[in-house]
Amino acid sequence: MQSYTVLLIIALYFAVLLLISHLVSRKGTGNDAFFRANRKSQWWVVAIGMIGTSISGVTFVSVPGMVRDMNFNYMQTVLGFFFGYIVIARVLLPLYYKLNLTTIYTYLDERFGRRAYKTGASFFLIGKTIGASARLYIVALILQQTVFDAWNVPFWVTVCCTVLLIWLYTQRSGIKTVIWTDTIQTVIMIAALVLIIIEVTQRINLTNAELFTALKNSPTTDIFVFGDWHSRQNFWKQFLSGVFIPIVMTGLDQDMMQKNLTIRTLKDAQKNMYWYGIAFVPINFLFLTLGAMLLMLATQNGIALPAASDNILALFATQQLGTTVYVLFVIGIIAAAFSSADSALAALTTSFSVDILEVDKLGNDQKAVKIRRKIHIIIAIVFVFIILLFREINNKSVIDAIYTLVSYTYGPLLGLYAFGLFTKLKTNDKQVPYIAVLSPVICYILNFISTKYWNYSFGYELLMLNGLITFAGLWIFTPQTPTASRPETSGYRKGKIGERE
Repeated sequence: MQSYTVLLIIALYFAVLLLISHLVSRKGTGNDAFFRANRKSQWWVVAIGMIGTSISGVTFVSVPGMVRDMNFNYMQTVLGFFFGYIVIARVLLPLYYKLNLTTIYTYLDERFGRRAYKTGASFFLIGKTIGASARLYIVALILQQTVFDAWNVPFWVTVCCTVLLIWLYTQRSGIKTVIWTDTIQTVIMIAALVLIIIEVTQRINLTNAELFTALKNSPTTDIFVFGDWHSRQNFWKQFLSGVFIPIVMTGLDQDMMQKNLTIRTLKDAQKNMYWYGIAFVPINFLFLTLGAMLLMLATQNGIALPAASDNILALFATQQLGTTVYVLFVIGIIAAAFSSADSALAALTTSFSVDILEVDKLGNDQKAVKIRRKIHIIIAIVFVFIILLFREINNKSVIDAIYTLVSYTYGPLLGLYAFGLFTKLKTNDKQVPYIAVLSPVICYILNFISTKYWNYSFGYELLMLNGLITFAGLWIFTPQTPTASRPETSGYRKGKIGERE
């Protein structure tokens, strides 16, 4: 009976998304609508949708399970996120709006050169494709285990159907559709989270006051870790990493910034970023609170927890808490997953079309739209293959794997932008691809040596180290005479702005 309930939920949910796509696309299906939503988005709509994009199905499933392994230590990283969003609003957004960009990596073209531009876009394409696939993997796996295994449907079929649904409602108007579908999906996801917490609260054999006291006094709700520098949960490691993670995952990420660039004015885009950063803190705290309550419920009822932390919430939702929580759980992960994956699919299509194929320079709108549609299909197919591969090789918490991946793929972007924004120097463009590839390799070797010989394993601070090595590499290949920055912030030629529109 539960399997049919899930299918009904998916069908109704998809019907709503398809209706929204139809309504939005009536007013434009060209590349300007797909890439920039005709620059007419309301800031508060974008802010709500960005929450769902950031949280994703991975957060919905993995963060509650984190409590068993690292208590509430993840909040140290989340607190750092807020300050990272301030940096984005005050430093990066003014630059992007001044240059009137379609993709943020075009900045690298005139600041350094063509090779730096292509390198930056390529690192985004690689990192975002793998990261988005990992997030979709979680949802496809849960749907497989809770529904389709009972019908002997192969996992690859589940994956193909999931990706197909996302492709269908994004293929006409891209980011213009995604902004509205993500807003609705974020509201649904948060509502599902709150209702699940209420249901779990009712099943714990404590009054509300007793539950609050128990959570407050529980070691699982400890947030801060000071003193132990060998711990990956050390406050300064987590906090400083939390500052830099949103700078690269949001500020240097075409997926997230593409939504910001659809807002009419810089002031509204900054307002969106501030409120988005504020909302991110209590929402993650709710996820962790749910995790602590599930551990408490497991102890009270002698429930054996699965070995993988990612499966804790799924276990309770599918086997322990009844049909209501099961339905809410399915709705929540689908909403979170779709709001993340649809945005990624649109951003990857935009970046590959503009940054790699340069369709905006063809001078033929119809041909450019045809190319964009083909790229959209190809990236959806790539999603399928990477999800299947990820299932074979993943053996740890998915959210941890994604942030580790970000440290390697987004670190060079951090170094490139830091060098471009905070120095007046010009580097050797021909060497940039080699520097960007060598930096993650050096980081991996350093982490291996440090872990083996000094018993110190790098955590998310690997991102900062990676960016620093890239920065140093660019500095080494700086000519003797520095090149002064131009008024457009680090050298974007005025005459080129119009050509990129």
